[in-house]
Amino acid sequence: MNLLDAHLVPAVDGVAYGLLLFVVAAGLSLAFGTAGVLNLSHGTLYAIGAYTGAELSDGTWGGLAVGLAAGTAAAAAAGAGLSAATIPLARRGHLAQALLTFGLALIGGNLLIEFFGADELPVRVPEVLDSSVTLLGHRYPAYRLCFILMAVLLAAFGTWVLTRTRVGAAVRASADDPQMLATTGHSPRAVHTGVLAAAGALAGAAGVLGAPIIGPGAGTADTVLMLSLVVVVLGGLRSLWMTFFAAIAVGEVQTLGVSLAPDWAPYLLFAAMAAVLILRSQFTEPATAGHGGGDGGSDPVEWLRRRLSASFKRRGAGTAPGSPAAADKQEPVRAAGGGGPLLRLLRGGPDDSTLASRGRRAAPLLVLLVVLIALPTMLDAYSISLAGSALALGLLAVSVTILTGYAGLPTLGQTAPFAVGAYATANLADAGWTVGPVQIVVAAVAAALFSVVTGPAVIRARGTTVLMITLAIGELASAAINQLKSVTGGADGLVGFPPTQALWGGEGMIDESQVYNYALAVAVVAVVVTLVVLRSPAGKLLTGSRNAEARMRASGHPVGRYLFMAHIGAGALAGVGGSLMVTVQQYLSPADVGFEIAAFALLAAVIGGSTSVIGALVGAGLIVFTRDWVASSWPGHGPLLLGGLFVAAVYLLPRGLAGLRLGLGSGGSGSGGRGPAKSDQPPSGQLPPGQLPPDHDGVPAGKVAP
Repeated sequence: MNLLDAHLVPAVDGVAYGLLLFVVAAGLSLAFGTAGVLNLSHGTLYAIGAYTGAELSDGTWGGLAVGLAAGTAAAAAAGAGLSAATIPLARRGHLAQALLTFGLALIGGNLLIEFFGADELPVRVPEVLDSSVTLLGHRYPAYRLCFILMAVLLAAFGTWVLTRTRVGAAVRASADDPQMLATTGHSPRAVHTGVLAAAGALAGAAGVLGAPIIGPGAGTADTVLMLSLVVVVLGGLRSLWMTFFAAIAVGEVQTLGVSLAPDWAPYLLFAAMAAVLILRSQFTEPATAGHGGGDGGSDPVEWLRRRLSASFKRRGAGTAPGSPAAADKQEPVRAAGGGGPLLRLLRGGPDDSTLASRGRRAAPLLVLLVVLIALPTMLDAYSISLAGSALALGLLAVSVTILTGYAGLPTLGQTAPFAVGAYATANLADAGWTVGPVQIVVAAVAAALFSVVTGPAVIRARGTTVLMITLAIGELASAAINQLKSVTGGADGLVGFPPTQALWGGEGMIDESQVYNYALAVAVVAVVVTLVVLRSPAGKLLTGSRNAEARMRASGHPVGRYLFMAHIGAGALAGVGGSLMVTVQQYLSPADVGFEIAAFALLAAVIGGSTSVIGALVGAGLIVFTRDWVASSWPGHGPLLLGGLFVAAVYLLPRGLAGLRLGLGSGGSGSGGRGPAKSDQPPSGQLPPGQLPPDHDGVPAGKVAP
C-alpha cells in the first residue's frame, strides 16, 4: 500500500500525459497514414494552439472557450496551408516532405518566439479548476482530472467521426483508393486538405487544453513531436486503440518511469521505438523492386560487367554502332552530357576515359581546393573558424550521401557515430593524446565499431522505416550523452582540453589558420578516399544494390553485406568529421551532435544531389554560411533563415545541384528540372542523378496528384 501511495500521483499524471499525447499523435497518425504526409512540423501546430490559448486565457470559462476555439482554428488553418505546401511533393517520397516540414517547423517556431516571446507563458485556468481535489487520500490538481475527461471526450468524438460518418468514410477511402473516391464525386485534393486541417485542429486543441501540462515554451514543439512520433510508431497506423494504449504507456514512462527508474527512463521510449521498427522490418522482406524500383529492363549486374569490361577495351578498335559495347561507350556521355565539367563533377557520374576529359572533370575540384587553401589569407579569424566547422559538417554530410544516395538508406541518425568520434577525440585530448592522426584514427575506429553494432538494425529496413530507426538511434545516443556525465560532461559538455598537434613532436595548434589547414588536409584525404571507393567496382555494386536490389540478390550478390560495409564506412567517415569538429571548436556540447545537426547534414546531402560527394560539401558550406554568418547580421532569426533554406532547397533543387544539368542540358525542354528529358534517361533500373529512392514501407507518399 505504501508503494501504491507513493506512486499514485505520478501514475495518474501518466494517464493525463498519455491522453494528451494520444490526441496529438492521433493527428500525426491521421496526416501520415491517411494523407501520406510525414509532418515534422506537427509539434509546431501544437505550439500554435498552446501559445494562442495561453495568450487568451484570463482565468474564466469564457477565456478558456475563446482560447480553445482560436487555437484550434489557427492550427487547422496552418494544417490546411501545410496541405498546399506538400501537394507538389506528392510524388517525391517522404524524405522531401520531412525536409520541407522540418524547415516549416523552424520558421514557425521562430515566428512564435518573435510574436509571443522566448519565455514560457503562464496559463490561467478557471478558478474552479485551479485547485486540488482529494483522490484516494492524495491531493491532486483538479484541472488534470478535468483534462482527462475532456481528452477522452475529444478522442471519442474523433473516433466517431472517423468510423461512423460519411466524412470519415471519405477519409478512409482517400487512404485506400483515391481514384475510386474521385469517381464518387469527391475531390481527393479537398479530402487531403481536410485531413491535414483536421490533424492540425487536433494538435491545436491539444495545445490549448494541454498548455497547463506541457506549457508553451521554446522547446515545446520538439518535445511534443518526438513523443508523438514514438506513440505513432509503437501504436502503428491501423488502430486508434493501439495508438491509445501506446500513448498511455509513453505517458507512464515519462512520469511514473522517471520516479521508479530515473537512470533508465530516458532510454526506454526510443529503445522501444527502435525495437518495434526492427521487429517489423524483420518480418517484412526487403522490397522486391529494390531501392530504386527498376523498370524491368536489362540486368544491372550484366550492365555493370559490360561497363567495366568496356573500360578496358576503349583503347582498342572501334565497335559497331549498334553493338552493346558501343552503347556502353555512349552511356557515360549521355549520363554526364550537358551542364559543363563542374556540374558533371557535382553529379559524381561515370568516369570519362580520356586524359583530357579527366582533366576537365578534375579542374573544378582543383580550383575549389586552391580557393580553400587561400581562404586563411582572405578571411578574418572568426570566418576561418566557420570554414573549419563547415569542413567537419561536410564530412558528416558526405557520410549521409553515402547512405542516402548510394545505399538507398535515408538517415537521420548519422550524428550518433559523429558524436562517438567527437567524444572519443575530446577524451583522448583530455588524457594527453593530442596528436592529430592518432585522434583521427581512434575516432574513425570507434565510430566504425558503433556502426557495426547498429548496422544490422538499419540495413534491413527501407524507406520511412529506416528513417525512423536511425532517428531513434540518434535520440538514444543523445540520451546517453546526457546521462554519461563522466565521459561526456552531460548537458554542460566538454571544454578546456589541450589543443591538437598536427603531427608528432609539433606544438598544439592555437591559431585559427593552423587549425583550418589541418582540417582541410584531413578533409581532402577523407574525400579522396571516399571518391576512390565510390567510383571503384565496389561502389558500382553498391549503386546496383540500391537501384535493383531484387535482381542483385537473384544474381547471387550479398546485398546485405554491401549495405553493411557501406554503413560501417559511412560511420567511420562521420567519426572523422566529429573529430575535426572538436579540433576546430575546442569545445563540445550535446547541441553539436543533436537532431538539428542530423537534419542539417541530410539537407546538405539533398542540396548537393543525393549521389554527389562534392555537392554535399558545398551544401554544408551553404548551411554554415547561413546559420553562423548571415544570421549574425540578423540576430535571433537564425532558425527562420535556416528554415527558409530548407524550403528553398526542397522546391528549387528537387534533384540538388547535380540536377541542374538537366535543365541546362535539355535547353529548357519543359521538364522544369523535375525530370530528365528522354535523351537523358539513365540506364535501365537506375535512378536519375540526384533522385532519392522511393519508400517501401507500405504507406504511400501522398495520395493526390499535384
